[in-house]
Amino acid sequence: MNQVRAIIHLDMDAFYASVEQLDHAAYRGKPVVVGADPRGGKGRGVVAACSYEARPFGIRSAMPISRAYRLCPKAIYVRPRMTRYAEMSDRIFAILRDYTEVVEPLSIDEAFLDVTASQRLFGPAEAIGQTLKARIRSELGLVASIGLAPNKFLAKVASDLGKPDGFVVVALGKERAFLDPLPISRLWGVGPKTEARLQRLGLQTIGRIAQTPVETLEAMLGGAGRDLWELANGMDDREVVPEQEAKSIGAETTFEKDTDDREEIRRTILELSDRVGRRLRREGYLAGGVTLKFRDHLFRTLTRAAILDHPTDVGDDLFREAWKLLQRVSWTGKRVRLLGVTATRLLAAAEPPGGQMPLFQPAADPRRQLARTVDAIQERFGADAIARATLLPKDRQRQRQG
Repeated sequence: MNQVRAIIHLDMDAFYASVEQLDHAAYRGKPVVVGADPRGGKGRGVVAACSYEARPFGIRSAMPISRAYRLCPKAIYVRPRMTRYAEMSDRIFAILRDYTEVVEPLSIDEAFLDVTASQRLFGPAEAIGQTLKARIRSELGLVASIGLAPNKFLAKVASDLGKPDGFVVVALGKERAFLDPLPISRLWGVGPKTEARLQRLGLQTIGRIAQTPVETLEAMLGGAGRDLWELANGMDDREVVPEQEAKSIGAETTFEKDTDDREEIRRTILELSDRVGRRLRREGYLAGGVTLKFRDHLFRTLTRAAILDHPTDVGDDLFREAWKLLQRVSWTGKRVRLLGVTATRLLAAAEPPGGQMPLFQPAADPRRQLARTVDAIQERFGADAIARATLLPKDRQRQRQG
């Protein structure tokens, strides 16, 4: 008889904002918003994270930062400190790997763990989950929510329902009792359009989906119908897949107002390229290729890609190639809604291209050292401590020129 799987979904509560509150005692108990500078409610960019104290005001992740400011101008607005968050993430994942090597990171602060085999060493899965929560709280001062279930889907739903500071267990045989009352939006793959379509047919809860003949759902939704039926019945046989090497590193932004301002578009691509360059340097990769993502005001999305002559982690190089790619997009007469820059064909920074040592060591690129110096200054003193003049708001550019 096969052993019942024990899958944990662990998700940190308001991770970026919680790290800021951990590091700054004055922020604790107050609404904290991590993201772009709101600049009096006129800033661009989005909310990367917010504390639970900010949520009663209606602030949510991915919301335009200007809207967040209008909802709560007295909140504490801070720029992301990705190096600090990555450091804390590394410490969290080190704790997780004390109990199993079968860890599948979903993001910097979220992961699936298969602790089925771990129970022989560390006791019941529920005890392992409680230990993880306790260690993260005592050693790092942060709070995690955990869902424990026989499969990934159930574990994810469980951790979401328990937030904040949750610990929800779905026992074998109790899958339907857990899922049946929940809205169909909890099912993976049910977006707003599918949700509206199913609700028009009277299928408003997961239980109603589970009771519907699978053939009926397949006739309505094709292959996705069977997937929904299986999830609604608590079935999910996907394995927890341990971490793999990163295949790409990217950044994108949605304009609060669609734009055809060429200078604004150029500055945005430069800023995105710098962000990707910083991540490449922090994570120890060089990019062998670049992809540009372009979405217009009609929500049509295009991508263009190129291979670089030389692998790089310098934002200038990424920008130069991304700007060339933009010229391959026919966007005359269109307004831009979203832009993205992604580094592809990643190579470990210490690994020579092709895996072969060069006969002569190339001269060090001074731009890479300059970029690392800028990284260190921004990490220590904040993102505004040093910046490209071309990325400053126009009023500050005039001040500097004056």
